[in-house]
Amino acid sequence: MNTFGKKLTLTTFGESHGKALGCILDGVPAGLKIDEAFIQSELDRRKPGKSKLETSRKEDDKMEILSGVFEGISTGTPIAMVIFNGNQKSRDYDNVKDLFRPGHADYTYFHKYGLRDYRGGGRSSARETAARVAGGAIAKLMLKELGIEIHSGLCEVDGIKAHTIDFSHAKTSDMNALDPQMEAAQVEAIVQAKNNHDSVGGVVLTTATGVPVGLGEPLYYKLDAILAEAMMGINAAKAVEIGDGIASTHLKGSQNNDEITPEGFKSNHAGGILGGISNGDTIVVKTHFKPTPSIFQEQETVNTDNEAVACNLKGRHDPCVAVRGTIVCEAMMALVLADMTLLNMGKKMEHLHALYPTKA
Repeated sequence: MNTFGKKLTLTTFGESHGKALGCILDGVPAGLKIDEAFIQSELDRRKPGKSKLETSRKEDDKMEILSGVFEGISTGTPIAMVIFNGNQKSRDYDNVKDLFRPGHADYTYFHKYGLRDYRGGGRSSARETAARVAGGAIAKLMLKELGIEIHSGLCEVDGIKAHTIDFSHAKTSDMNALDPQMEAAQVEAIVQAKNNHDSVGGVVLTTATGVPVGLGEPLYYKLDAILAEAMMGINAAKAVEIGDGIASTHLKGSQNNDEITPEGFKSNHAGGILGGISNGDTIVVKTHFKPTPSIFQEQETVNTDNEAVACNLKGRHDPCVAVRGTIVCEAMMALVLADMTLLNMGKKMEHLHALYPTKA
């Protein structure tokens, strides 16, 4: 289960401390201009070690395209990309190779497969998301040609909520903060947790504008359902909200309904999706990330023989995974919308006539 999507499929491979990570993106239409500099810039946004708010692991995350592109243009065949690891410190994990780190996938991977790659979490490591960002960057290039733009930022850290939403500020912020007035308090919360050998959680807001009416495949491939699946598939994600999400359960129907005028919707409580289909308004998704499970405090656990032992971690870890999770959320949103766009082709006879015009 390493492949995501229907018509636009992303298959990823690799481990945190393996030789390389990579992906195969299949279904990209021929003729798309592949801007390698843009793809690399997206990976640079996600790569570790850029500030005190992230892990100190340094990786260049230089991407190399292996196939599916000729003279800068997609050929319609699978696009393979690879990112070689360069700064592993596997020895940092020697002391945990026979025990299960609390909050990690060690316990479940071991009991499912009978073994596990203990070096940085192996396949379960969030480092795998670099491959998703590479694939998502190409999906963004496709969507941009259609006028669809995706933005994201941190709207909450350790319970400190943003009061304003400023995506332009998030692009210049070390922590992708949406509210410049709350950023200092959010930074302090992350730094304090790091100094206390602890971690904090956060909430990422992701939006898409320019989305046409009609994306989504009822009943069992609804746009909101697949967006939720995509975001929940990101490491450390524990909850997803569409539109007003949980807050809508506290409203009356008269308050929650988005009234419609000839000019469009008067509000957007639905987050741009009705009945699993995009309604043309801004798509709004919130993804809630748990605190990073890798903390430098002694914790109780068991080893592979089910004996009680103490867990004392070494290594380099993000004190708040939500910071870099913003870029991954954008990538997953882009992959879903690009896939839904391709699925939506040919839903009306005029679509088919446009593809196969009648000969004069």
